[in-house]
Amino acid sequence: MTFKNKKILVTGGNGMIGKRLVELLKHEGADVRIADLPEYNLTKKTDCKEACDGVDMVFHLAGIKGSPQRCMEEPASFSVPMIQFNANMIEAAYNAGVEWFLYTSSVGVYHPTEVFVEDDVWETFPSGNDWYAGWAKRIGEMNVEAYMKQYNWNCCSIVRPANVYGPNDNFGQWSMVVPSLIKKAIENDKIEVWGDGSPIRDLIYAEDVARGMIHMVENRVIEPVNLGSGTGVTIKEIAEIISEYFGKELVWDTTKPMGDMKRLMSMERANSHGFYPKTSLKDGIIKTIEWYKENKDVL
Repeated sequence: MTFKNKKILVTGGNGMIGKRLVELLKHEGADVRIADLPEYNLTKKTDCKEACDGVDMVFHLAGIKGSPQRCMEEPASFSVPMIQFNANMIEAAYNAGVEWFLYTSSVGVYHPTEVFVEDDVWETFPSGNDWYAGWAKRIGEMNVEAYMKQYNWNCCSIVRPANVYGPNDNFGQWSMVVPSLIKKAIENDKIEVWGDGSPIRDLIYAEDVARGMIHMVENRVIEPVNLGSGTGVTIKEIAEIISEYFGKELVWDTTKPMGDMKRLMSMERANSHGFYPKTSLKDGIIKTIEWYKENKDVL
């Protein structure tokens, strides 16, 4: 499958992954349309229909960025709109007769276990730390699969990114571990880290996720695929990379929650389809730090 001269809609195209995806698609010669707030309110069916009008493919990345804390404190504001706009976009893309539709799910669909394997997801419930967001993403996956089954719409990819980080990440109130620690390092003499640093995460750089999305569509992959590194890294190791860069001491607050103890993706299926991430953790974090230092005053 080629993207040259294709009209492609990217929802969430101004976000962390979306910006990289748009750049890569344009490099491939695609004519890209971005659907994001405030121009498009994807909870409205009319806006979704308008966004899909005349496009050949849809990369549906739009979501609500948050953290386990936000998921618990603002579950209705977090999950309900996602369920609405996921259903709306799937319906609009199908009715528009697009050649391909990609749905962006999440690591949050998984229940804590040793390694997250794609076909195991429906045997358990999402983690309590990702309860509402996990179900919202799962419902989106179910909707895609329902359209595929009922209408023989076998032109859909589902990707489940791991813990994504990179330029244009959310450095605000509900930030995740990498942007949160970078911001603390810049603003404070010491870097406070929640917990004891032992939880394990699977981190992947945003540009690698964008590459993975393109790869799955290019290769017409219709089964759910994890997009991670397949390598576990502790919060302590992440914090030490940031601490070394800034030359600042780490301070551990063990009274604060740590989240799930382990979140590690199996990359066997992604590898079998020929996808491997390129960016090392240290290089990705340094690129993210340098981007934030250059842009923090305008965020």
